[in-house]
Amino acid sequence: MAPAPRCKDARPWPRMSSTFWAAVLLSSLLIIYCGQLAAGTCEIVTLDRDSSQPRRTIARQTARCACKKGQIAGTTRARPACVDARIVRTKQWCEMLPCLEDEGCDLLVNRSGWTCTQPGGRVKTTTVS
Repeated sequence: MAPAPRCKDARPWPRMSSTFWAAVLLSSLLIIYCGQLAAGTCEIVTLDRDSSQPRRTIARQTARCACKKGQIAGTTRARPACVDARIVRTKQWCEMLPCLEDEGCDLLVNRSGWTCTQPGGRVKTTTVS
């Protein structure tokens, strides 16, 4: 059987040095790696603050987490973190240690969130949406 005729418009790939292809491969791997979070870690994606009301600041934060099996996004020491999924399922928010070390944690009456009370009496309330 005779080989198929080549199209006259077809052009071979341009020859590039091995250094070029190594640089392309390295930059591709870097882009892929930097876009991934390590298992069990979180990062803050957005943080919005509203101080329009006197003596009150409303902050909304969105985090991206890569949690391990049995974990879910939560808060530990006032930072996003992966926590045991049971804590979120049962709404026992203070078990994930959401407040700073010198603050006290109390559940809201309807268990929709928690409060962190600082030694000076200032209270931070967090509700889960």
